[in-house]
Amino acid sequence: MYGAVIHAPGDVRYEEREDPAILEPTDAVVRTVAACVCGSDLWRYRGISPVPKPTPIGHEYCGVVEAVGDAVTSVKVGDFVVGGFLYSDNTCPVCRKGAHANCQHGGGYAGCQADRIRVPQADGTLVATPEMPADDLIPSILALSDVMCTGWHAAVSAGVGPGKSVAVVGDGAVGLCAVLAAVQLGAETVIAMSRHDSRQKVATEFGATHIIAERGEDGIAKIRELTEGIGADCVLECVGTQDARLQAVGCVRDGGNIGLVGVPHGELPVDKLFWRNVGIKGGPAHCREYLPQLLELVLARKINPGLVFDLELPLSEIAEAYAAMDERRAIKSLVRP
Repeated sequence: MYGAVIHAPGDVRYEEREDPAILEPTDAVVRTVAACVCGSDLWRYRGISPVPKPTPIGHEYCGVVEAVGDAVTSVKVGDFVVGGFLYSDNTCPVCRKGAHANCQHGGGYAGCQADRIRVPQADGTLVATPEMPADDLIPSILALSDVMCTGWHAAVSAGVGPGKSVAVVGDGAVGLCAVLAAVQLGAETVIAMSRHDSRQKVATEFGATHIIAERGEDGIAKIRELTEGIGADCVLECVGTQDARLQAVGCVRDGGNIGLVGVPHGELPVDKLFWRNVGIKGGPAHCREYLPQLLELVLARKINPGLVFDLELPLSEIAEAYAAMDERRAIKSLVRP
């Protein structure tokens, strides 16, 4: 089979790779119908995170089950499935508390931007659709593998609910999905911080009530103008850089909450937040916890997170999929084998 392999910063190649196989009775092999490039993949592509050796890359996927181990009972060959960006057993004490990203027997994949992937702990990871979905639903189902669940996790972590004011820092796919999540959870005011017209349009379509293009102190001032002069009840930080984290700190009101889902590459002024009574919660999304509800919404066409994909390419053009996102020519790149 073929798949994406990152060799060095700026160097992702479409290469022949070993076909995945059933190694444990709890495994499944999935033929990829669609995969995509994640903003977190760009940390290595941009040289911010190390690439010590050529490594298969990618962690988002949906597809059709081709093989299952003897212990797998919840999915079968021929099922269309989606799984989160981490696998989990869905039975350990941590999973039973809903914290699947921290499963005691979980982990990551060996590169999902590929023709096929091995999914460990298939019963606890994969969620099947009732039937083969319509092709136009594939992007939204794929979004559930990471960005929609991550945006949802940001909103849940920050305590978004009816009547709340929400500011979203970051206008990438996760930030836009966080806007959609906040709207679905009943927020009254949803402010998307974005300077890019194409992303502003998606945020508006997802239900943002306001768009703010300013950053830094000017952005904080604009947020306060919309929130009785005090800042947002909930701020969803969906980037992870130092600037984004400080933007979130400046935009939240005293006594409010910050939901952190941007992969951390910066510090937080914890002592300052203590005195302001600001709550902090977040981390990698518990996709398996959120998948059933969100998949139901997608299949019922009540949400369309697939709008974040504005570039679709064959998997063989994975290098361009990365370059387009790196150069901000695309919000998110979808690839099909």
